[in-house]
This record gives sequence, C-alpha cells and structure tokens, in this order.
Amino acid sequence: SRGDRIRPVAANIDTIFVVFAAEPDCDFLLLDQYLAVCENCNIDASLVFNKIDLPCSESVELELQNYLALGYALYRVSANKQIGVDILRQVLSTQTSMFAGQSGVGKSSLTNTLLPDKTLKINGVSETTRHGRHTTTAATLYHLPSGGDLIDSPGVAIFGLAGLSEAQLAWGYREFHPFVGKCRFNDCRHVNDKDCAVRAAAENGRIPRSRYQRFLKLREKMPPANRG
Repeated sequence: SRGDRIRPVAANIDTIFVVFAAEPDCDFLLLDQYLAVCENCNIDASLVFNKIDLPCSESVELELQNYLALGYALYRVSANKQIGVDILRQVLSTQTSMFAGQSGVGKSSLTNTLLPDKTLKINGVSETTRHGRHTTTAATLYHLPSGGDLIDSPGVAIFGLAGLSEAQLAWGYREFHPFVGKCRFNDCRHVNDKDCAVRAAAENGRIPRSRYQRFLKLREKMPPANRG
C-alpha cells in the first residue's frame, strides 16, 4: 500500500512535529493518536501550535498545559505572521524532521516559510479530488537552508491505529506508565475492568481526565482484532 512505501522513510526520522491549530479546530484526538504511534515507534514527537495570531480558547490552553506537563516540547508559531518561526528553524537545523497534522493546519505554509525557494501548493488537492488525496503524493526530503532535513510526506498512513495493539495504545499515553503495572489484571483494558489503576488515576485527577477519555475513544476506533 502507499502507507507501506512511506514506512522506510519514517524510520529515518529523528522527530515528528505534529502541527495543529485553533482553526479549523484543535483535534486533540488525532494529536493523541499521532503521539501514541510515535511513542511505540520510538520516534521523538514535538508539538507545533500554528496560527497563534488567531484567538485561542481557555479550554485549548488548558489542554496544551497537559502536554507540557508530560514533557512534550511545544512551539507556538504563526507561519503567516512569521512568529516563532526562527526558534523552530533552529530546532529543525540539527535533525531530520517531518511535519504531520490534519489538513488546513498550515503544514505547507510552514514548509514554504522554511523553504522559500521551494513553493509547495497550499491547501491544494491532487487531480483525484473526490478521494481527498493530498497535493504531495511522494515523500520528498528537503535540505533546509539553515541546516537539517525536512521530509515532506503524505505519510499520514503510518499514524493509523491498525498497527497498534490495545496494550500499545495504552503505552502510547505517557501518563499511564506509572499505573499500568498496578492494575489488578495483567490484561487490563483500562475501561471498566475491576481495580484498574489507570481508570482510578483519571477519576482522582492524577492523570488528565480528558486524555483518558480520548484513549477510550481511540480504543473504540481500533480494528476489533486489535482489541482484547
């Protein structure tokens, strides 16, 4: 499949920068999915909050604090207003990176800013628009002028849930780690299982309840064969 062809490229990545924005909306469920896959693939992940020139709700800001508390680096930028781009450029200069994120969050705008001589189509789609395919159809590695390499790829396929087991999805949530081994049963699903330490931690506020709720949603999205 197309996703399988991209996997070898992803294996060479140092850090995946998950790009999201207040508009079209902050899809924290998709963000958690990306991070869970990165955790299980041993790929570092950082967050890029784009379009900071637009208003940000208090609820979004509270969610961002959860990720900071978990140790994820967060870069606040505006590709259009050239805010925070220099710091991001400096971070990218020492490694091989890839941007990931839903359509419309500004991945192409960021890439254009970092690669002024290589203009990518922004918000474009391929000729087969009815399939919603992205403009870029093959992974491309760009050497950034300021140093480092940036892989431009439609490789969202590598972030699918099909490759994860139920236990791996739970392990993809960093804050679950101290509690997973304290569940009564080794095969605890962390849903309604008796004496589940993860669920208890969410109920008493030791882990973010919002993240736990999204874990449950992602678990339901997994192929039935992956769930216990």
